[in-house]
Amino acid sequence: MTPRTLVRFFAWLCLAAIAALSLVSPSMRPVTDLPHGFEHAAIFALTGLAIGLGYPGRITRDVAWLTVFAAAIELAQLAVPGRHARWIDFIVDAAAACAGVVLAFIAARLLRRTAPNQAAPR
Repeated sequence: MTPRTLVRFFAWLCLAAIAALSLVSPSMRPVTDLPHGFEHAAIFALTGLAIGLGYPGRITRDVAWLTVFAAAIELAQLAVPGRHARWIDFIVDAAAACAGVVLAFIAARLLRRTAPNQAAPR
């Protein structure tokens, strides 16, 4: 398994975890001592980073799809008893996911710039 394949698997695992944890009843959702907004930002930023690293060169498409995904997750919560959609959650989720994608883009660019020239020997 290549590193990129592993990162892609992790990205899809993050998306599945977000969907599962967002759509279970409140009693089944794990609770941490971290602030609610930080939990949202952390998982969405990590997901954006993984998608950005796993699927490089697609920054605009990744940002758009992750924003749609964040909106869909919030709207889907309306169908789950005890759950509710909140604008602030959508804003935090979408912004964090986009920040993760942009961070992956910047990291990839810096790595390309600082990597030794891989030109074929003469």
